[in-house]
Amino acid sequence: MFGYITTNHMELKIKDYQIYQACYCGLCQRLKKNHGQRARLVLSFDMTFVSILLNGLYDTKEDQKWIRCPFHPLEKKKVIISEMSDYAADMNLLLAYHNWEDDWIDDHDLKSRFFMFLQKKEYHKIAKKYPRQYQSILNYMKNLAECEKKGNLHNIDEAANLTGVMFGEILVPKEDEWSDVLRRLGFYLGKFIYYMDAYDDLEEDRKNGAYNPFLNVSEDLIEEILKMMMAGASECFEYLPIIEYEEILRNILYSGVWMKYCQIKKERQEQRAE
Repeated sequence: MFGYITTNHMELKIKDYQIYQACYCGLCQRLKKNHGQRARLVLSFDMTFVSILLNGLYDTKEDQKWIRCPFHPLEKKKVIISEMSDYAADMNLLLAYHNWEDDWIDDHDLKSRFFMFLQKKEYHKIAKKYPRQYQSILNYMKNLAECEKKGNLHNIDEAANLTGVMFGEILVPKEDEWSDVLRRLGFYLGKFIYYMDAYDDLEEDRKNGAYNPFLNVSEDLIEEILKMMMAGASECFEYLPIIEYEEILRNILYSGVWMKYCQIKKERQEQRAE
C-alpha cells in the first residue's frame, strides 16, 4: 500500500507508541513466518492499522513476547501477535503482489517482476484462502486501468470509488454483524488513500501529462475532499465497539493520516515562495 494510514507519533502517549510499534513488529514477524523472509519488505503502516483495528474490534487472543530482530540487533523488540496479524499479513502480500504486477505491466520494472516470481506461490495460497478479497482486487486492478485510460477529469470520484470498494473488502475478514460498518469505513479510507496518492503525484503527473483526478482541482477543494473522506471514516469508526487500542486508532484517524498531506503542502508552498 501507500503508507498514508499511520500515526502522529509526536501526539501519542509513550505507552501507546510502544504498543503501536509492537503491533507493527508483530505484523513483520507474521509476514516472515507465513510467507518467508523476503515478504517483510512489503510491511506497511496501512496494514498495521488494519491489524490493530480488527484486533481491537474482535478482541482476539494476543501473544506478546520479546524477540531479537536482525534489523535492530542491539536490543530486544516487543511484538504483539494475533490472528488478525496473520490476516493483515496475508492482505499485505496480496496487495503488494498486485502493485508489483501493475509496475511490471506499466513500466516493465524488472525488480517488480522478480518479486512476483519470488512470491508467486504464496500469492496463490492467499488467493485460494480468501477468494472474496482476491476477486475484489482483481476487479479493482482491471477497472482502475480502464478508468485511468479514459482519463475523465470531470468525474474525480470514479477511480477513488473503485479503490474504496476494494479496500472495504480488505477491511472485512469475515461476514458478521460488523461487516457493513467495516466495509463503509474501508470505503472512505480507500478513497482517502487514492486521493492522497493523487495529491502526492500531482506535480509529477502534471509535468508528464499523466492522468490525475486533481489536475483541474484547487488546493482548497482537494483539502475539503480529503476532510470529507476522513469525516466519513471517523463516523464509521465511532460506531464500532472498540475499547482496546482506542486512543491509538483515534490518533491515526484524526491526526496521523494528515501528516503526509501537511508535509507535501508545506513543501509546495515553500517551492512557490522561492
